[in-house]
Order: sequence, then C-alpha cells, then structure tokens
Amino acid sequence: MDREYENKIVLIVRETRLDDLILRYNTLGQAQFYIEHLGADFSDYLVEDKIYKSSVSRARQILTRFGRVQVLHRRFVPDFIFGNKDLIVVLGQDGLVANTMKYLDNQYVIGVNPDPERWDGVLLPFQVSDLEQIVLEVFAGKRPISTITMAKASLSDGQSLCAVNDFFIGAQTHVSARYTISINNRTEDHSSSGIIVSTGLGSSGWLKSILTGAAGITSAAGIKSAVAQSSLSFDSDLKCDWDTDHLYFSVREPFPSKTTSTDLVFGEITRQEPMILLSKMPGNGVIFSDGVENDYLKFNSGMTAKITLSDKCGHFIV
Repeated sequence: MDREYENKIVLIVRETRLDDLILRYNTLGQAQFYIEHLGADFSDYLVEDKIYKSSVSRARQILTRFGRVQVLHRRFVPDFIFGNKDLIVVLGQDGLVANTMKYLDNQYVIGVNPDPERWDGVLLPFQVSDLEQIVLEVFAGKRPISTITMAKASLSDGQSLCAVNDFFIGAQTHVSARYTISINNRTEDHSSSGIIVSTGLGSSGWLKSILTGAAGITSAAGIKSAVAQSSLSFDSDLKCDWDTDHLYFSVREPFPSKTTSTDLVFGEITRQEPMILLSKMPGNGVIFSDGVENDYLKFNSGMTAKITLSDKCGHFIV
C-alpha cells in the first residue's frame, strides 16, 4: 500500500525487563547468571523480550503504510515536541499510555497491547493485528473517541504537572506528610501518609484500592462504611466515567492530634472548588503523577499547590 496520508505517526515504545537486566549487568550472559543464580526462570525474560520486539517491528511495518513513523522511547516523551496533528500509537501497558497522554495537547492516542497473553488493561483495547483497520478509520474520521479528564497541580512558583490517573502528594520517603488542606471553605492541618487525587479513569486503580481497603477495615471493625453513606457517583465496581467533571481526593492514614485534624479526608474536587495545599514539609515533599516517582514537583515548606481539573483532556481511540 502506498503512503496515503501526510500525518506523522509517533510510535511510543518501552524497554523490556531483559533490557533493564542487560543495562544493569552489562551482558546477556551475566544477566542470565544473576537470574538463574536466584533460582528464577530466565526463559520468561527471553520470551517476553522476543514477543515485545516482534510487536514493535510489526507495528512499525503496518504504520509505515500510512505515513511517516517516528519510534520514540518512553524516556524521551516528557521533553518531546509533538506535532498538533501527530497520531500517537502506544505499544505497552496501561501505565505507558497514561504517562504518554499527559504530555500531549489533544492529539489522538491509540493503545495497543503487544502481548495479550501477558498483559491486560483498560487502555489497551487493540492488538497489533488491528492497527491497519484502526489507523485507516482514524484518518478517515470514522473511529469513536473517548474524552479523558485530567487533573492538574499548579505550584505557587509557576511549575505545573498533569495526571491522567492520579496524583500522589506527600513525603518522598516513609515519613509523615505535613500540610494545610483547604477545600469547600474549610481548612485543616494534617499529618498523614499523603493525599491521592484521582481522575475518573484513575477511579478503577489506586482509588479503588483505597476505598476497598477502607470498606474492609470499617466492616471488620463494625463501622458503617463512609463510602456506602456518601452521595459520590460510583457504580457498583467503585468506578466512574472517564470524562467526569470532578476529581476525588483521599487522605491516607490521617493522624489526629492536638494540632492536626481528620475531617477533610475524602471528597470531590471541581473547577469551582479546587483543593489548595500549603506544604509544611522542610525538604522531602513531592507531587508526582501516574506512578512516575522520578518526574516530580518539589513541594516543600511554604509552597502552595492548587489541585483542580486540567483545561486539557485526553483523546483516546476506542
């Protein structure tokens, strides 16, 4: 097939576990020795690597029929300048799709599962064999698109960060996070294990774990679950729509004391009612998104963070 389209296609890829091992131990042989010395099966690393790289090769071959293809490793995504009309194809797990989407500006994203026998995920609806038909329909404007609400953290020094699934706000190490929280005309001083802010998409991940754990603990302790009593818009699986117009915040392990309170520990954030946080952490406060701890904002004493919905959203091909 001749190239029929001028649009550029960016194929996002990642390293395999085998790549990480070779980077750490320098050679394939040394990596194999290390794994087998620990009694693990090294063949699984080889199989995973072979399948993933075969998927990359096949995806690139298919995409080349439709235009210019640039293969981009995930470590370069935060600093890459995407074209306004670039089509983004992500070959990897859910996390790779989310962590690509937050650096985009309205470009369409296709999530492709390179190894369906190994991975699953809500952001991996397609396989490599589907790509030809999907890309054809996208360029023809015949493919449905889901809108994904994002969260945004804006610091008082001008820095900002977006999240597709969730934010973690707290201490970088396993010590208490100290801050002042303000929302809905209420303010409290907190000492906790940090705050999780989740989007509608993220409601099926970290937030679901938090609510499930809280419900289990309160049930075992004979306390009626606060989730069951709330008016928040969860379905029976503790999920909400991807394009929902609000975020959820959950305070982890809040500690009551003479100087800290525990009333503002769970609720909604809207555009009209953002959450404002004032850090009281001398040197280890952070804000990171979507599980990527090495791409974070420093959130130390005196810094203020405004958490609300982002003006931009994700556009996901379904």
